[in-house]
Amino acid sequence: MSENKSRREFISQSGKMVTACALFGATGSVAYAADPAKQICETGKPMSISAKHYYLDNVLLEAGFNFDGSVATSTRTEQKTLEIKDGKIVALRDNKSHADATLPHYDAGSKLMLPAMRDMHIHLDKTFYGGPWRSLNRPAGTTIQDMIRLEQKLLPELQPYTQERAEKLIDLIQSKGSTIARSHCNIEPVSGLKNLENLQAVLSRRKPGFDCEIVAFPQHGLLLSHSEKLMREAMQAGAHYVGGLDPTNVDGAMEKSLDTMFQIALDYNKGVDIHLHETSPAGVAAVNYMVETVEKTPALKGKLTISHAFALATLNEQQVDEIATRMAAQQVTIASTVPIGTLHMPLKQLRDKGVFVMTGTDSVIDHWSPYGLGDMLEKANLYAQLYIRPNEQTLSRALGIATGDVLPLNDKGERVWPKAQDDASFVLVDASCSAEAVARISPRTATFHNGNLVWGAVG
Repeated sequence: MSENKSRREFISQSGKMVTACALFGATGSVAYAADPAKQICETGKPMSISAKHYYLDNVLLEAGFNFDGSVATSTRTEQKTLEIKDGKIVALRDNKSHADATLPHYDAGSKLMLPAMRDMHIHLDKTFYGGPWRSLNRPAGTTIQDMIRLEQKLLPELQPYTQERAEKLIDLIQSKGSTIARSHCNIEPVSGLKNLENLQAVLSRRKPGFDCEIVAFPQHGLLLSHSEKLMREAMQAGAHYVGGLDPTNVDGAMEKSLDTMFQIALDYNKGVDIHLHETSPAGVAAVNYMVETVEKTPALKGKLTISHAFALATLNEQQVDEIATRMAAQQVTIASTVPIGTLHMPLKQLRDKGVFVMTGTDSVIDHWSPYGLGDMLEKANLYAQLYIRPNEQTLSRALGIATGDVLPLNDKGERVWPKAQDDASFVLVDASCSAEAVARISPRTATFHNGNLVWGAVG
């Protein structure tokens, strides 16, 4: 048995136990009140920072790598003061250096500053999170069609709680350092546009501290549920992306399903983000067909995200190289939940070939899965365990899958973030460097979005 396969199988088993234990208290996530020493057993409201212009002292920033020859052996850090104004970092100053003594200043407590996380595949509109614990029985052999029928029964039960639970789910992912997300939202005959309307209402309320794109998602099959008209109405109502689902296994007509999806996107000048779970040759055919469509349609370049893309795990190394080269040329994005178990996704190979790979939570305690922590740092940790040989430098690079490839240091160890005029969107972490944060999934103490403290506390 190979080292990688052994590691994957161990993580598959131990990861399930760890996730289950963590979820035991998921609806009571620990947050910090205004007094950093006081903890409350619920996702708490942050200490308010009302100032638009202020200083943040005692911020621990990465300054470079220490090298032994060409090998990074450790990370140098230094404490700085950030000057923040109108949602931007306007200056990095010597620690506790305040050019304007009249401005308020706050204390980061010497916590490590990392870029804000990005949860780029989540379903905010349908979750049990925030309500009573439910673990639905999914017998062996349950098919996607079985799940669609189950969901058609459950959606009317869930819809009255959509806004309340979406709010709590946003609280959860903010407590883990995420301030940017992409949420898939059910668009099908059972829900109509109601889930979209509810989600838009929540996002409007959360706008100062949270940015979220919406994918109109035909969960019951774009063709199977006759949802094209509803999808077009969702585009007119403000959804950002056209979704799709397993064009062969669910819709039963790969080319027609994908052509319909792409045509809606072209008609409304939107992006595409499709759920593709198929691991049969039909899944590979769908990937090839989508890439070919983008190659032939310049207006779609940079606008296709393939979520999950499990079919790529069935390809050999040369085949992955070939499709990855084409994907990179057309700026096709892969959104992966970093699956554990026997399915080994070629995520590192895709990234090495220039494909933008991002990660997300997917389900959080819903009828599809009882798991889900909403933690992108956990995803970076899983990516590191599964796909890299760990050392200081590779662990620090693994953080990029959680932050949209925004990293404090470049490969040479030069600081590239934060810098003046960057958005003041970041997370404070109880760690000495990003490599430790990834390896240990270090606790977060405060989350900022565009200068606003949205979770946790500073002094």
